[in-house]
Amino acid sequence: MTAPSDKILKMTLPKGRIQERVLSLLGAVGLEFKTGNRSYRPSSSDATVEAKILKAQNIPALIHLGRHDCGFTGADWVYEQQADVVELLDLKYDPVQIVAAIPEDLLNSEANPFKNKSKQIIIASEYKRCTEDLIAKHQLNAIYVRSYGATEAFPPEDADIIVDNTATGSTLRMNRLAIVDEIMRSTTRFIASKEAMANPWKRERLDELVMLMEARLRAKKRVLLEMNVSEAKFQTVINCLASLSMNSPTVSNLYGQSGFAVKVAVEVQKVPQLIVQLVQAGATDILEYQLEKIIP
Repeated sequence: MTAPSDKILKMTLPKGRIQERVLSLLGAVGLEFKTGNRSYRPSSSDATVEAKILKAQNIPALIHLGRHDCGFTGADWVYEQQADVVELLDLKYDPVQIVAAIPEDLLNSEANPFKNKSKQIIIASEYKRCTEDLIAKHQLNAIYVRSYGATEAFPPEDADIIVDNTATGSTLRMNRLAIVDEIMRSTTRFIASKEAMANPWKRERLDELVMLMEARLRAKKRVLLEMNVSEAKFQTVINCLASLSMNSPTVSNLYGQSGFAVKVAVEVQKVPQLIVQLVQAGATDILEYQLEKIIP
């Protein structure tokens, strides 16, 4: 049976490298999609959710126009398109910088376009608005040329400066380009249209999704440690945990013997050092569990 149109959540999923992580996150909160090799309309495990796969660059404008209710895209593309949308959640996925770069051999040269502003220059980028910000900030005499991928290939023959996104800077370095300015930083965001947020049913569904995704993202950063502690060593072990746990550890008496069972959720990166400290403090039978969701 088909749900009424006002009770269908129209979701956009990003095409490309971030898609797998987004689908994994949604699957972990009970919303699974089956994608085909050539289909842009994956089937959903929830009959009230319809999805379409689009390039992240196209998602903000289409949600702004009300063509879709919600979707996943980079903060850079929301800013670039000045999309009037509601940001629901920063997933922290795919962190990148939007930077300006020039050929590295011009860094200390008088031909550096940031030093010699009398000459008209060309700036190549997929980011028109970010480029305009750069031009205004440095008062450059520049012409903007839109690139369609492989922006790093433009200098020096076809552009004096490029504005591009980078995660590590390795591609820029491979092409002998040096970063001279950072324009903004971006991560993957979950956004919604204002129309969807004004619909009580859709807003409730979106709020539920955000709560569950936040719980999953929170859980990925922590593990649950469980251990046994004798009465004599109890306070020493608790002191080890005091500054590392989310809240006070959960403590219960061991059945049929003196001592305690202690449970605590701690940050993943602190676990190796903490386990050594716990053993030295007298904890025994230490178990480590992966967490699925944490809801404060």
